Amino acid sequence: MSPDRVPVNRTAKLFIGGAFPRSESGRSYEVFGEVSGAGRVSLGWAALASRKDLRDAVVAARAAQPGWQGLTAYNRGQILYRVAELMEARRSQFERELAEAGASDPARGVSTAIDRWVWYAGWADKIGQVAGSSNPVSGPYFNFSIPEPTGVVGIAAPQDQSLLGLVSRLAPAIVSGNTVVVIASEVSPLPAVSLGEVLATSDVPGGVVNILTGRLGELLPWMAGHSDVDAMDATGVPPELAAQIEALCAENVKRVHRGPAVDPFAPQAQALVEITALMELKTVWHPQGA
Repeated sequence: MSPDRVPVNRTAKLFIGGAFPRSESGRSYEVFGEVSGAGRVSLGWAALASRKDLRDAVVAARAAQPGWQGLTAYNRGQILYRVAELMEARRSQFERELAEAGASDPARGVSTAIDRWVWYAGWADKIGQVAGSSNPVSGPYFNFSIPEPTGVVGIAAPQDQSLLGLVSRLAPAIVSGNTVVVIASEVSPLPAVSLGEVLATSDVPGGVVNILTGRLGELLPWMAGHSDVDAMDATGVPPELAAQIEALCAENVKRVHRGPAVDPFAPQAQALVEITALMELKTVWHPQGA
């Protein structure tokens, strides 16, 4: 490489509708991390999403939801497995970003995040049989309970474990057919941006996953109050905002779910209930034939 060459620096952008726009506001904020031998240094800049960006992400998620739900469960499972494949290929990048974010064991964090995609991918074509049922009734009818996705889910990603924490909330939300709008870790957004790049080059349709970076205090209230967001995973909501977010969700009868308060590396951090918590049960009656 020529010593006079100027390297191309990465600009971390939003991920909305399968594209990588800058914030419509033109704002950004500096991201800091720990680099061995250099201490706390600037890692670059990330887009500072606005309310308009959030609305655009919800529109993209709503538009993508019917098509994503309409895929066969087997197809969704294969797509999630493809995400794991691509993360494996970019392992060194994710490990570096986690190390810069201060993770104690970046290699383990990346491995667990990849394995979590695989685990949830395996449930794609099984959740219907496990969560659904054929119900006994008194009469000449069949009665079935069928699980379906809730719709558009807002996710507040955990602030720590910026990759594994995000994957632990994202994978169970989309495996059943939901689409999502994610507010990434405010302090360590770069692993989420890299995950968006993986999703863009996998088979995940545009709009199924939308990732925003920015200030939680600025974006969370608007996500909770948005009437076209059907449910919210509030695992990453800070304690000081919890009451406000729950009140805003209650105003439009939005379902609120929180993941388990356990170490994200623990086996309990991945569970069937993380999928079913963001699904609805539809009961169907059908007359018995002659």
